[in-house]
Amino acid sequence: MIINKEILDQVTSKAKKSPRLRMNFNLHESLDDKVQRLLNAMEPGTVIPIQRHQDTAETLMIVRGKLKVELYDDNKNVIESAILSPELGNYGIHIPTGVWHWVDILESGTVMFEVKEGPYHPLAEEDIMK
Repeated sequence: MIINKEILDQVTSKAKKSPRLRMNFNLHESLDDKVQRLLNAMEPGTVIPIQRHQDTAETLMIVRGKLKVELYDDNKNVIESAILSPELGNYGIHIPTGVWHWVDILESGTVMFEVKEGPYHPLAEEDIMK
């Protein structure tokens, strides 16, 4: 499969129509796969809580658009912040297992490539920072 502008535009169109303002294009076959690989199209205004994954690290790579990523300590203090954008030359971030993080979408049409270990598990209540 070639990942091209047409695929990015399709998943972005679906994100814009989604009440959550985001849409996945999964490259893995099953939520039970050992590796979860996906394109994640997100629009400004999508709500993403500060979260952590206690069983896996996560790598995010910007494909198109612009987003802000923040990493936090357990007291909700920002310990690292970066703007990911091909135009800025900041292409991705690796988030270690258990690190609190948050993403803010800064530009319409933003798509990132996301990789983490599977199988997929929805966020537990204790993995969302209040």
